[in-house]
Formats: sequence, C-alpha cells, structure tokens
Amino acid sequence: MPDNVYSYGHQRIEEDDIQAVVDALRSDRITQGPRVQEFEQRLSETFGAPSCSVLSSGTGALHLIALGLGWKPGDVVITSPMTFLASANCILYACATPDFADIDPVHCTLDPAKVEERILLHHSKGRKVKAVIGVDYAGHPCDWEGLAGLAKRHNLQLVNDHCHAIGSEYNGDKQFAAKYADAVSLSFHPVKHITTGEGGAVLTRHKWLDEKIKALRIHGATKDPIVLSKLDGPWYYEMTQLGFNYRITDIQCALGISQLAKLERFLRERRVIAESYDKAFAGDERFVIPTMRPGTLHAYHLYPLQINFTRLKSSKVEVFDQLLRKGIHCQVHYIPVHLQPYYMSRYGFKSGDYPRAEEFYERELSIPMYPGLEQDDVDYISSTIKSICK
Repeated sequence: MPDNVYSYGHQRIEEDDIQAVVDALRSDRITQGPRVQEFEQRLSETFGAPSCSVLSSGTGALHLIALGLGWKPGDVVITSPMTFLASANCILYACATPDFADIDPVHCTLDPAKVEERILLHHSKGRKVKAVIGVDYAGHPCDWEGLAGLAKRHNLQLVNDHCHAIGSEYNGDKQFAAKYADAVSLSFHPVKHITTGEGGAVLTRHKWLDEKIKALRIHGATKDPIVLSKLDGPWYYEMTQLGFNYRITDIQCALGISQLAKLERFLRERRVIAESYDKAFAGDERFVIPTMRPGTLHAYHLYPLQINFTRLKSSKVEVFDQLLRKGIHCQVHYIPVHLQPYYMSRYGFKSGDYPRAEEFYERELSIPMYPGLEQDDVDYISSTIKSICK
C-alpha cells in the first residue's frame, strides 16, 4: 500500500475549529442555544438570504423544503437524474411523484429545454407539475435564468439543491441561489466545502416558509402566541402540524461558524487544485475536464473527470481498482437515480430514458479534491491516472 492514501473528498479541521467545539462543550447550552442562531445569521449574511434554518442534515433540509412548499399526492416534481438519492427521495417523502429531465452534456446540470419537454408532456396528460429541483452538480451552478423562466411560464416552484456549490458564482454573483429559488438546501457533510460533521440548512427569501421549516424541525410544535389556540402559561406549547426532530446542536454550529470563516480560503485552494488538474488532462483525447459556463465560477466540491474508456484497453472497473492499489480512492458521482431498482420497479423508469446522464455515468470518475492536497499530491494523482489509462 502506498504511503499516502487519497480519498475523493476529505474534511479540513484545524486547531481553531477544535477549540471552537471545546468552547461549546464547556458552555451552558450544547443544543438549542445561541450558537444555532449565530450560525443561521452568518449563513444568511454570507449567502444573501433573508431567512435561514439550520438542520441535522442536507437530506433533512430537502425533506422539510418538500413539506414546507406543500407538495402532495398528484403533484409532479422534476429533478436531475445526475444527483444523490436525497434530491429525488425528498419528493417521495411528500408523497408527490418524481420525474427527471436529462442534463446539459457540457456542464452536467439540468437542461432547461429538457425540463420543459417533461413539463409539456405531463400537462398533455393532465398532470400538474408543481416544482423543479435544480442541482448545482459538482459545484457548477445550473442555468438558473433558464429554469426561472420555466418557473414563471408554468407557475412552478423552484428549489436549488446547492449542497455542492456554496461559494460558486452565477453571473458574477455569489448570492444568486436564494434570488432565483424559492428554497435552497445546503449540506455540511465532511466532504463538503465546510462541515459541521453532519448538518444542513435551508435558505429562503420567504418568511412564511422559514417559519414553517423552523416548526417542522421541532416536531411541529410552537410557542408563538399568535398561533396558539390558548395560553396556559410560559411553558405552554402546541403541536400544530406533524413534524420531526431535525435539530442541530450548538457543538456542531460552533464548528460550522469556525469553518464558514474559512470558506473563501478553502475555495481558493480547491480552485488551485482544479487548475492543476486542468493543465494535466487538457488536450488529451482520453479525458474530458470540467468546463464553466461564461459568467460562472465553479466551487469544485468534486472534480468530475470524464474518461473515454472506449479508447482504453482497461475497463472503468479495472482503472478504478488499479487506482485503489495506488492509494487513490476515487468515487463515481452518480449512478443515475432513475436506474435505481426502487425507481425502476415503482415508477417504470428504464435504461435509455435519460441518455446524457447515463453516458456521463459511464465515463465519470471523481478524483481527489479537497483543501490540504499539495502540488506534489496533485502531480502524483494526475500522473498515476494518466499512466493507468492506456
């Protein structure tokens, strides 16, 4: 086994992060305390969203967005097949009907033209399309102007699964996400740009949606005197809707506050790594590197390298295994959701439904991308990949 082992992603925890967590542990409140509100405020300021609710996971954020926006049986919600399961599963949690639209083959995000094809197909069959979930895949923003135009024409809700892309720019704007979407989900899993261990958030410009999500994250209970049917005393609360326990702790938020202060530095490191990979693989017909739409700045949660396996003697599995033996632990993002057995058996999706996403899956490897990789590491990774791909 090589001396160094490189995973596709990894957290960057520093001494001040550890001290922030220690300080939280020594405080009077380790959950439902002041650091939760502080983290929410700092996220709101960073991303230009009037309202923010922090939660126990990015999946929880998507779940509560689905419920908060009122999705129900009979509603169709369209998302990308090139995403993690949670982006589609949240539709099921609300008992709505999932559908997909194919991706833009260059940037691997939802193609608005393909989305509109699906909308018109559903309308022709008398089905209501309620919402579209755009996924800022790998850290590259969707065509949000195109999606917003669709939302306006067809009276749709728009959700941004922004878990890959915090710190990205669209039309030169770092605070674009909540401007285009009704709700934005974030994730603070260890492989993301900043981490709270596990955690997530919902950003929105709609106060009513934020209030609903804040109630849903604590079992649907409230002490708001405006909502209560009566007031027995300062201890009194009422459950007004069925909610969940999606709270996040002050311990996690202390880490999140510390990490958020480093976001710009972490992004710069990721972009330097991406630039080195670009130089290593560009111009080689075996590889296709990520590209950016004009006016867009990539956040590089992932570096999705496409490999033309039809030009190689080795298969994708063989290349993957050879890289493992060299200490390079890649991943594939993602198996198209519509090809998962649950979606195929329950909703009738099949191979060939979304050929761009399926072709991308056949070619993609997510190679190591995280702050802390040195130039020597990047050189080793890129040269090893090139030597194996023959």
